[in-house]
Amino acid sequence: MNELLKTNERIDDLQYNGLRIIQSSEAFRFGMDAVLLADFARLRPKEKVADMGTGTGILPLLLSQKEPSCTFEAFEIQSEMAQMAARSVNLNGLQGRITVHEADMRDAWKITGREKMHAVVCNPPYGKRGGTLTSEKSGVSIARHEADCTIDDVAASCAAVLRNMGRLYIVFPAQRMLELFDALRKARLEPKKIRMVCAKVEKAPYLVMVEAMKNAKPQLLWMPPLVVYHADGRETEEIRRIYHQEPYSDQVSI
Repeated sequence: MNELLKTNERIDDLQYNGLRIIQSSEAFRFGMDAVLLADFARLRPKEKVADMGTGTGILPLLLSQKEPSCTFEAFEIQSEMAQMAARSVNLNGLQGRITVHEADMRDAWKITGREKMHAVVCNPPYGKRGGTLTSEKSGVSIARHEADCTIDDVAASCAAVLRNMGRLYIVFPAQRMLELFDALRKARLEPKKIRMVCAKVEKAPYLVMVEAMKNAKPQLLWMPPLVVYHADGRETEEIRRIYHQEPYSDQVSI
């Protein structure tokens, strides 16, 4: 097992069907947003799915269990992250279903072919180019902040690989929702379903999860907000479900 790991790396148990993932203390590590997006995404049997900017590979790993007949093409521009994600795929015996490509998402269509994917998932950098501090390590900075790949580039990259009426599932900061919608519609990706994520019921949303469909007609379905914590700080029942945890023995009202 140790030959799988490099300096500063560890294997984390995802507490889900025996899945494990390799992560490094020196690189970007997945957060709750990726787990929530995996739950939000709607996949159908035998679909081909792309993950744009896979990072640790968390999205295809989780989604591989959600729909066991799907196959995944995961794209990651950072060499060390791509190699780490590929090792996680091998660790879980999923190399027959998940392929990690060390490639810029903007070149993904050259690998998959144009308009070949049924669905795309994407957890893009949140920080706007020129609008946030990027003093952390370069690998973490690339994962968190737009460098030379903007949200317009992300949307165009997703559209290039999606079939007609194919679906994109993306998570983004709520305060940048209008920018996201502008980018999606420019790329002919029509927002169809939206869900806000709030830390507590009385708090404003901090994330937005969107399902967009290529070349679809305008019509937006608002889902109920996803609340993370009860007033007393405990996780809500829905969060516990998403993380495959047992429900509380007593009922707590939000």
